[in-house]
Amino acid sequence: MSTIFSVGLSGLNAAQNALNTTSNNISNVYTPGYNRELTILGQSRTDAGVQVNAIQRQFNQYVANQLNAATSASSALKAYGNQISQIDNLLADRDAGLAPLMQKFFSSLEDLAGAPSDPAARQGLLGTANTLTAQFRAFDGYLQDMHVGINGQIKDEVAQINNMTEQLATLNREIALARARSGEAPNSLLNQRDQLVAELSERMDIRLDIQDGKTYNISLPNGQPLVSGTNHYRLEAMDAPNDPQRTVLGYRDSGGNVVALSENTIKGGSLGGLMTFRAETLDKTQNQIGQLAVSLAVGFNEQHRLGQDLDGNQGGDFFSIGQPQAYSNPRNTGGAEIVATSFDAANIDKLRSTDYTIRFQDGQPQVIRKDNNQTLPASEVSWEGNVLSFGGITLEFSAPPNDGNRYEVQPVRRVAANFESNITDLDKIAAGSFVATSGNLAISGLRADAGAFANGTAHDFALSTAGGITTVTAPADTTSFTVNGEAYDGTVGIVAGDRINIDGIEFVVGSVPGDDDSASLSLTIAASGTGDNRNALAMQNLQSKSMVGGRSSFSQAYAGMVSDVGNRTNIVKVNLEARQGLTDQLRAVQQSESGVNLDEEAANLIRFQQFYMANARVIETASTVFDTILGLRN
Repeated sequence: MSTIFSVGLSGLNAAQNALNTTSNNISNVYTPGYNRELTILGQSRTDAGVQVNAIQRQFNQYVANQLNAATSASSALKAYGNQISQIDNLLADRDAGLAPLMQKFFSSLEDLAGAPSDPAARQGLLGTANTLTAQFRAFDGYLQDMHVGINGQIKDEVAQINNMTEQLATLNREIALARARSGEAPNSLLNQRDQLVAELSERMDIRLDIQDGKTYNISLPNGQPLVSGTNHYRLEAMDAPNDPQRTVLGYRDSGGNVVALSENTIKGGSLGGLMTFRAETLDKTQNQIGQLAVSLAVGFNEQHRLGQDLDGNQGGDFFSIGQPQAYSNPRNTGGAEIVATSFDAANIDKLRSTDYTIRFQDGQPQVIRKDNNQTLPASEVSWEGNVLSFGGITLEFSAPPNDGNRYEVQPVRRVAANFESNITDLDKIAAGSFVATSGNLAISGLRADAGAFANGTAHDFALSTAGGITTVTAPADTTSFTVNGEAYDGTVGIVAGDRINIDGIEFVVGSVPGDDDSASLSLTIAASGTGDNRNALAMQNLQSKSMVGGRSSFSQAYAGMVSDVGNRTNIVKVNLEARQGLTDQLRAVQQSESGVNLDEEAANLIRFQQFYMANARVIETASTVFDTILGLRN
């Protein structure tokens, strides 16, 4: 008789446990990270009855890992897409973009050429110049605000990540203690831990290692640990060693020093998406805007100095622009610093929209482009007298740097912030010609320094070739001109491509005369009047010349930048849709196994209720039989 009671009682307990599990599933149907539980029943180890072997959590680690990886990639693309769409909208705006403003600026030059002394035409040029430079500054300010905003978001992400890794280490300890006390897996703690891993994957790509099938160890893709058992290691948001305006990730080494991580260490999650966007698009767009501004300012200034204003004076710089930025690595030795930076107007066609890393080895600089990690050939780098020139810029060092020293150079990153029009006096617009040339010497690249013709109003230059060597026959005074920035060496002679400077007027020798032949060039101050529009026409013609990097006109360069950002935006959008589709599929697979189905749980309620009632009838029957047997004695 006791066997019937024990069998019924075991059934009641099993049914009660199953009902509790089902009700728990229903209650947590909308709880993030909850995994459906099943009551696993088995035959009792005694003679008869049923027992609850386990409350099993329906969790597939393989599917969870796949879903976390897909979620990390989707979050990165989503963060990237949110940021790049802002730049795409800014650049492509037909009203607020730079393209229509540049068109209006050069149209006003056409008006000036038509009436070079007309105050209205001159005022129109100054008005369009001020509007154009203001828009360049606005673009730079908007992009810089995005840069500052990303720095702030990175700091917020790092704070959240550190909080999560600390919680994961705590959960590892609590789960180990719970297993030690009861010998069973604490499902609620396991759910919390797996949910934290999923949330962490949304913020960054991580590597999960399960030690002994129980303890979660978390690390970065490069192996840097974040959680190891019950210990957690914090990340640091720090200024980049090569750029104090840039926030990057770092960690503390065994000596307590903060070491910066490479920016490409993290590519997934919202944090990876922000850092990838900054490196791939934001930096590039800022550099392209800066390159466009510098090319316009320097090229226009060069032509304006070849002109003559209404007062008969040489034209000055029409625009002012910022200068290249340079930073020393904190680990440099010797104290050599970059004390001056400037643009090399004579080689401005070599200016590129990229940053550079300079590394010194054996007393010589190695210049590395950061957009393609290629080292510039030695022929494109000049290093003399602590002055380094390359890529259209010049850097002056306070002393020769020690071997191993590194420097970060941003030639055009923030120059547009200081892009302004210098001229306020209408008479100072140099619409007329200032330099007149004549003679049969082929030249190119004519330019005038400020204060040209300070030592006279006319200069003659002549070359003569004998025995294969071309020498200067005029001027007789070899100290009155320079060749490639240095004193003339008659034993070497002149070759095509040499840059000559006479009294502030520079030109490049196109070709030298043949043997026993000569060629001459006369440089004079041009006769000009109020109706002279020769320089206005020359400035207008800059619109169609390849002024940006020696490859593109201003409008072509801007159109290329807009197209590049637009293509990147479209690529990110397409990739996000594809990745989101995969993520949704994996989430559906995960939910089919671990999610709560209310219809199924409702059916289980009825089934376990019947199970409970049936076992209650067993006990009731056993009680009736027992009472009957007792009644037989009476």
